[in-house]
Amino acid sequence: MNELPVPDQVLDVKGLNCPMPLLRAKLVLDGMESGRHLRVEATDPHSVPDFEAFCQKTGHTVIARWEDSGVYGFLLRRR
Repeated sequence: MNELPVPDQVLDVKGLNCPMPLLRAKLVLDGMESGRHLRVEATDPHSVPDFEAFCQKTGHTVIARWEDSGVYGFLLRRR
């Protein structure tokens, strides 16, 4: 079984609505070195398509995505 990389940073944007989870994640990613990992935890269901589209557009990678009791989690790798 493949284990997920340990995130270099964790961003809690639970309770924030679109577009704030994505904007906050972008700010954190912009300050990270290439290849680093960011874990994001959000409660906005729109964050799922938002993060997918954002990563496709910017070249970052969604390593993993999950949902648990209304919390949407993402593990992103900085391009």
